[in-house]
Amino acid sequence: MRQIDLHKLADDARFNRFHGLVLFWCALIIVFDGYDLAVVGIALPSIMKKMGVDATNAGFMVSSALFGMMFGAIFMGTIADRIGRRWAIAICVGLFSVFTAAAGLAESPVAFSAMRFLAGLGIGGVMPNVVAQMTEYSPKKIRATLVTLMFSGYAVGGIIAALLGKGLIEAYGWQSVFFAAGLPVILIPLILKSVPESMAFLLARGRNEELKKIASRLEPSYKPLATDSFAVPAKDRADSAPIKHLFYDGRGFSTVMFWIAFFMCLFMVFALSSWLTKLMASAGYSLGSALTFVLVLNVGAMVGAIGGGWLADRFHIKYVLAGMYALAAVSLTLLGYKMPTPALFILIGLAGASTIGTQIVANAYTGQFYPMAVRATGLGWALGVGRSGAILAPILIGVLVGMNLPLHQNFIAIAIPAVIGMVAVLLIKHDRSASASALRAEAGSALNKVAAGVSVSGTPGG
Repeated sequence: MRQIDLHKLADDARFNRFHGLVLFWCALIIVFDGYDLAVVGIALPSIMKKMGVDATNAGFMVSSALFGMMFGAIFMGTIADRIGRRWAIAICVGLFSVFTAAAGLAESPVAFSAMRFLAGLGIGGVMPNVVAQMTEYSPKKIRATLVTLMFSGYAVGGIIAALLGKGLIEAYGWQSVFFAAGLPVILIPLILKSVPESMAFLLARGRNEELKKIASRLEPSYKPLATDSFAVPAKDRADSAPIKHLFYDGRGFSTVMFWIAFFMCLFMVFALSSWLTKLMASAGYSLGSALTFVLVLNVGAMVGAIGGGWLADRFHIKYVLAGMYALAAVSLTLLGYKMPTPALFILIGLAGASTIGTQIVANAYTGQFYPMAVRATGLGWALGVGRSGAILAPILIGVLVGMNLPLHQNFIAIAIPAVIGMVAVLLIKHDRSASASALRAEAGSALNKVAAGVSVSGTPGG
């Protein structure tokens, strides 16, 4: 009877059609997610004018979705390890599609905030699940590249929102950009049919026939036999209390550092996504120009995500991530000063690369840090705790905008968290990560084989 190590099978597989299918669906879901997040910032000036709200109250309206995202990331990230990742993803897509569209029907700030909170449960909940899914099924050599490539869909969603936003709002009103967000709900049956289930989840429930089908698609050279059994390393086995494993094996301190890093990065991301249009408009740029800045921000995010993932697969992901936080501190600080328009576009692109792009690389690093069985839980909690930074950002920057401070002071306030985030990343104990443990296990196995060979060759008559 053969015993198949699923973890090793996934690590050693070559990229094929199956990996492409997982990448396609996860990236498409993140495109929808990115649109739903960006659409509020695009429509915010129109919403403020239509509903007659000031900057401070608008900040609370934006943050309502982020409250939902905080609970969604924690709850749906954890529950996926119990009900299965595929169903968790489908539920999240339904939530953010239906309730973002419903926000377009709102006629008061309270109704709008309530719909955005419910949409936020899905927006926040889907992120840890698709990252865990892509991480689990990606070949080890290109894992960070695939995860960040998938997550660049977040920036694509922002680009689509920026491109569609001006035309739709001028032609049909701000509500139209929210109605468009309801379309993904029709894809839920296809998602349930096409997205594979987590291998750790199937193994825990003894669903070996499904595992055989997935394993043969994951690695076509594997030919299933009736007597095959499957296994994962002990640390990757699912159990009924995944949260406690975030603090096992010396991971506790690093878990807290991830939470701090996520808090700081999400503060920057949502400060920009919520207020960049308004800040640029208040600095004298037209609405069309301000929306162009949002477009450039998201193009930069896509370049930063893919480039950061490429670098992370070739260099140490921890130090690549720390460098991206440092770039964010510099680019955001410089954004507050007058400069030629071409230089401003470059800086906004760098800001997108080093804020949204940094968060995407941070997601990839977190996915590699935790064992397979608690990957969605670990990322869900990091995103959930980090959402408190995302919640605070629109409110705090809204207060600063309402105070009519000089432009550079607003951007310095957004830049300070980058320095704190960089320090937190540098303090993460990478030697406690699941990826480092796997490398040590491989090295130990190789040494044992060498030692066994020496022992055999050294025996009498050997």
